[in-house]
Amino acid sequence: MIDENRLQPFLLDKYPAPHNIANDTHLREYVMAIKNTYLKKSEPLSKIVYDSRIHVINNALGLHTFVSRVQGDKLKSKNEIRVSTVFKKAPEAFLKMIVVHELAHLREKAHNKNFYQLCEHMLPDYYQLEFDARLYLIQLELGGGMYG
Repeated sequence: MIDENRLQPFLLDKYPAPHNIANDTHLREYVMAIKNTYLKKSEPLSKIVYDSRIHVINNALGLHTFVSRVQGDKLKSKNEIRVSTVFKKAPEAFLKMIVVHELAHLREKAHNKNFYQLCEHMLPDYYQLEFDARLYLIQLELGGGMYG
């Protein structure tokens, strides 16, 4: 597809428009809606943001961090989700795949069978979207943005 310059048309046919979740406030609302649908009883999220420091070329599309701190005589934990800013202008399906992946880490820390079963429960076409998101990143790396 790359040699025949068909990658971008293929992706645009499948994903004709980017999402409109352009800032951290909208991203938080989006993530919380998915969390409340599938993982209502899971641990709360303290921070949900787009992060320009995530280097997608090194295979990180988003990050889930779990931080424990001692405050006085209490142990406090914080869960954070960060999504690469590359996905600010991506198809909504790719953003959802990343969010589902990071939310699954609330229940399963490791990338094991249970983790991927949870991803598929929240997003039945998870594997296909993960593959297509990698194609999208290749298209961006080739210097061909997808949307104007």
